Amino acid sequence: MSVPGRRTDRMGHEIRVILAELLVRHVKDPRIGFATVTRVEMTADLHHARVFVSVLGSPEEQQSTIEGLTSAAGFLRHEIGHQLDLRRAPELDFILDHGSEAVEKIEKLLQQIHKNEDPKG
Repeated sequence: MSVPGRRTDRMGHEIRVILAELLVRHVKDPRIGFATVTRVEMTADLHHARVFVSVLGSPEEQQSTIEGLTSAAGFLRHEIGHQLDLRRAPELDFILDHGSEAVEKIEKLLQQIHKNEDPKG
């Protein structure tokens, strides 16, 4: 008996790896900027995948990248199904992941705090 969620986690990880490879080597849409697949969340029935993507650039570039990925979803889905030998590949929903931006803001704030501390007390 498997642990609930383990299959969805494993499938999400495999899809993330495949998508990362496809984005680097096969997707040539000029709208897609520097994008990194940060995580993939699968529904319990494995029919839908929420693909979280971190994109460097302006909000316009980020939106353009999401549009490009959405446009390429059919090709990406086909490749995922082929590489994982799935009868039915999951629908892909691309979501902009702002996590890296939040980390960057926190790091800048911590640096400012550190600079403002007086080492002499």
